[in-house]
Amino acid sequence: MVAGLVRFAVRRSLNDTRHIGVVKRRHATGLVADVYRQVEREFGMLAPPTAMHSASPEALAASWMILRETLLAQGAADRASKEAVATGVSEANSCPYCVDVHGMTLASIDDAPDPVPLTRWARNGAMARGAVAPPCLPGQAPELIGVAVAFHYYNRVVNVFLRDSPFPSHVPESAKPKARQVLGGVLRPAPTGPRPGESLGFLPAAPLPDDLWWAASNRFVADAFARAYAAVDVVGARSVPAGVRALVRGRLSVWDGRPPGLSRSWANAPVATLPAAEQPAGRLALTIAMASYQVDEDMVAAFRETAPEDSTLLELASWASMSAARRVSTWLAEAGPVAA
Repeated sequence: MVAGLVRFAVRRSLNDTRHIGVVKRRHATGLVADVYRQVEREFGMLAPPTAMHSASPEALAASWMILRETLLAQGAADRASKEAVATGVSEANSCPYCVDVHGMTLASIDDAPDPVPLTRWARNGAMARGAVAPPCLPGQAPELIGVAVAFHYYNRVVNVFLRDSPFPSHVPESAKPKARQVLGGVLRPAPTGPRPGESLGFLPAAPLPDDLWWAASNRFVADAFARAYAAVDVVGARSVPAGVRALVRGRLSVWDGRPPGLSRSWANAPVATLPAAEQPAGRLALTIAMASYQVDEDMVAAFRETAPEDSTLLELASWASMSAARRVSTWLAEAGPVAA
């Protein structure tokens, strides 16, 4: 009964989503309904970080596929190791929501191996100068690098659209320690994960891009990311002006993961090169990609004046987040041979 109430409370936290609405489960149709059913069956609840993508069915499917085929699906790496990576990346990206959820999940796993080496690897690897080979067996590397890349994506969109806590806003601070204990038990994964590859049908097949070489030895991880990358490229072309995409790609091509600045003024000079009508989109996309924790109400409101649809905002955030995650993947994967 308590677990059911906690699941209900977390589902209710979808009402606290910022800036966009979320398709209710009872109103979901087509691809959104199909993804929702698999999320609930395999994650145990309609997880807000995935469901908040529902304004764009393709982005929803892409976000779920990279999460499922790395974090949840049964593979060479154990779930505790994957949760350690998710927690470390989330710490590096200042995403308190994801730190809370995945820290609780990691703590709930009995007989978990020492998480410190992988958490440290994931946290330090958010910057190119901290990237080293993942401390794992070679066959585990595609899954663990995949988890890291997936959470570099998720942390950014979560920082924009969800609040700092997985609990609804009406849960008092005094009740959260007990709620964390209960939610950790609810989130405790089954001993065996779901079968790999069963989310791939949500999006069409796509060729493996050059920056996915690190996943090539795991066909399920490689296929999931190839399809997701292609889908997010499509929604980006639909919702992000070409000049903004060129600006963000250019800045990311020389970025090493370091925070761009303590204030938001670092974006002023690059954004000033855009036409005035595209500057709100440029500022928002660039900030999401490089410092998502700096996104504020005014930044989103300025963009909404130029593009009021929820789908456009979600797709811009999805494209910017995936672009940054792909950039981080280049130095994570090139850090050297995998340690045994």
